[in-house]
Amino acid sequence: MSFAVKVTGHVASVVHAELPALTGSLIASGITAGDASLWGAAAEDEASRRLGWVGAVSVSRPLVPEITALRDELVAQGVTRVVLAGMGGSSLAPEVIAQSAGVPLVVLDSTSPGQVLAAIDGDSESGGLEQTVLVVSSKSGSTIETDSAKRAFEAAFRDVGIDPAQRIVVVTDPGSPLEQSARADGYRVFTADPTVGGRYSALTAFGLVPAGLAGVDIDDLLDEADATLLEVAIDAPENPALVLAAAIAGGGAGRRDKLGLVTDGSHLIGLPDWIEQLVAESTGKDGTGILPVVLLPVSPELETKPDDLQIVRFVDDADAFHLFERHTDEVLVSGSLGAQFVVWEYATAIAGRMLGIDPFDQPDVESAKEATRGLLEAQPEPTAPAFVADGVEVRVSDPALAESGTVAGVLAALWSRVPADGYVSLQAYVNRLELAQLSGLRELVAADTGRPTTFGWGPRFLHSTGQYHKGGPATGVFLQIIERTDVDLEIPGRPFTFGQLIQAQAAGDASVLAGAAHGRPVVTLTLTDPQVEVLSLFEAAQ
Repeated sequence: MSFAVKVTGHVASVVHAELPALTGSLIASGITAGDASLWGAAAEDEASRRLGWVGAVSVSRPLVPEITALRDELVAQGVTRVVLAGMGGSSLAPEVIAQSAGVPLVVLDSTSPGQVLAAIDGDSESGGLEQTVLVVSSKSGSTIETDSAKRAFEAAFRDVGIDPAQRIVVVTDPGSPLEQSARADGYRVFTADPTVGGRYSALTAFGLVPAGLAGVDIDDLLDEADATLLEVAIDAPENPALVLAAAIAGGGAGRRDKLGLVTDGSHLIGLPDWIEQLVAESTGKDGTGILPVVLLPVSPELETKPDDLQIVRFVDDADAFHLFERHTDEVLVSGSLGAQFVVWEYATAIAGRMLGIDPFDQPDVESAKEATRGLLEAQPEPTAPAFVADGVEVRVSDPALAESGTVAGVLAALWSRVPADGYVSLQAYVNRLELAQLSGLRELVAADTGRPTTFGWGPRFLHSTGQYHKGGPATGVFLQIIERTDVDLEIPGRPFTFGQLIQAQAAGDASVLAGAAHGRPVVTLTLTDPQVEVLSLFEAAQ
C-alpha cells in the first residue's frame, strides 16, 4: 500500500463507530464520480465547480514534458534559481514538494519589504537576479500579494537589463486577468483546471510548475498519487481516507475539534503546514471546524494532551508503527507525498460532509481583504498605543486587557480570555528570514496557557487558517506581532509600499476579528527595534 493509517485507543473506537455509516453512504465512490450533491443542496452549486482535483493526476500528466523542457531551457541559459510568488495552496504545496525532495525553491508568500528584497537580491549560494526565474501563481489573477511581488520583480529585472518576459512564468486559471495581461506581455503561461480550488491544487499546475522548474521529479510525484487513487475510491472500511476522516471529524458532539500534526521519524517536514491550510480553510465555517495545530516532537501539547486535541503522527515507514505504540490514542500515518496529497484531500472533503458544511468555499476570507483595501485607500494615521513598554507598542481590542501596563501583564490578561475549549493564535507580520526565532514563541505560549497554540506568518496565514479564525468556533484569542523597520520598497504602479501593505493587512484582520461580527480578543505588539525586543517578548511570554 502507498498509504497506511493506524488508530489506537479512543480514536480507534470513534473510527469503528463511524465507518459503517461512511461506507454505507457511498461517499468515497461518490467523490470519485464527481457527485456534487454529497454536501447538501446549499453546497451543490459550489461543489459542482470544485471537484476537478479528483482527476488531477491524469489531467496533469501532459504538463510534465512541458515543464521539464522549460526547465532544461532555463538551465541552459544559466537560470537555476526559482522564486515562487504565491499564497495559500499556491505556495504551500510546491513548498512541501520541494522540501521533501531536498530541492531549493524560494517561496515568497509575504509582503514584508525585507523579505521581498531578499527574494529579489538572492545570495551567493543560490545566485542573484541574473540566475532567477519568477513563477507567479494566482488562481484569481488578482491576489494582491502575488501581484505586488510580480510588479517588484518586473522592475528589478528591467533595472539590470533583463526582459521580464524571459524570466517570468505565470500559473493561473484560464480567463483570469493575470492570464490576459501575461499573454499580452509575452510571458510563458500555464493554465490550471478552473474546477480545482486553490487548497486542493497540489497535483495541478500550481504545485507542479514551480516544483518541476526547481528540479523535482514531478512524474514520480504523480505516480505516487496515482497508486493511491483506487484505495480512496472504494466504499470499504480499509479505505484510508474514510479512516482518516472518521478519526479527525468523528465523535459527534464530543469530538476532538483540534488536530495536532507532528512529524516524528518522517522526512515530510513541511507536510503539516500544507494540511493546516487544507483542513482549516475547508472546515472552519458556520461556527464549526477542525483546527490543525502544527507541533514539534517535543511540543507541550504532546505532554499535556488536551482532551479536545487529536494527535496525528507522521512516520516514514508503516513497518515502524510498532515503535510508536507507546503513543496511545493517536493516528499514525505513513505514505509517500503524492499519496498524502490524495488521501488528505479525500479525507477533508469527507470530513466536510460529516460536519455538515461546504468544504469548498471560504466565505470569511474576503472580509480581511476588504478591510485591508479600505485602510490602503484611506491611509489613516495609526491608532495610538494603549502604552509603550521597553520599545514595544501595545494595542488591544479591549482596554481591560491593558490595565497592567506591562507586556507580561497584557499577555496574561489575554491568556485568561482563553475558554476551556479554546486556543491561542500567534500571528507574526514580520520578515521571517530575519526573525525566524519568533516561531519558537509558540512552544512557550502553549506551555504557559496549557492550550493548543497555533503560529502563523502574516499575511500568509490569512489565505489558510484565517478562514477558521473568523468562521470557526468563537474560542480563539489572538496575538499579533508587528515589526517597525526602516526597510521599505515601492510597489510599481501602486499608491502604497510593501511596508504600508503589510501594516494594513495586520490592522485589517485585527479590525475584523475584534469587530462586532466576531468579537475576538486581539492584542497587537509592535516591535520598534525587533532584533532587540524579541528577547524581551520571549521573557514576557514566560
